Amino acid sequence: MHNAQHLRHALSRRRPARRGERGQGLVEFSLMVVFLSILLMGVLDLGRAYFSYLALKDAAQEGAYFGSAFPQCQVQGTAGNGCDDPNNIPYRVKHSAPQGSLVNMNDLNALIVTDAPVVAAGQVLTVTVSYQYQLLTPLVGAIVNGQTLTLTARSSAVIVRVPDCTQKPCS
Repeated sequence: MHNAQHLRHALSRRRPARRGERGQGLVEFSLMVVFLSILLMGVLDLGRAYFSYLALKDAAQEGAYFGSAFPQCQVQGTAGNGCDDPNNIPYRVKHSAPQGSLVNMNDLNALIVTDAPVVAAGQVLTVTVSYQYQLLTPLVGAIVNGQTLTLTARSSAVIVRVPDCTQKPCS
């Protein structure tokens, strides 16, 4: 019984803080909070960049799939050829992302390029979408050498048919 009382007494005693150790825990916590906050912001920024890349990839796929069925509508057409909005590849690419999302395809930063060397069935049509993504975290910008990342997504599809545009409307 005497040993149990002695053990309780020993455990209940607190070691007095040394003069140089006062506030050490607070300083360590402050340093770690700053480091972890910067790390978390960098991870969130790169996550936003990856989400934006996926949106660009979806937009390029939408343009390629539409272009595989209507290859003559690579740009907005003149009146009567059936390629007015929304029936052209750039319109489909720009409006594939929901409004108010991270990627604004109507922004001047978005570049849409279609490549079909010959508009014929069996040829490959490639749609490339580039976007200038602005980083928010300065530390990530220092690592990747600038606050702007150029995100580029490319998608290809085989042209399945070439519509007969000699008759109006082109279908």
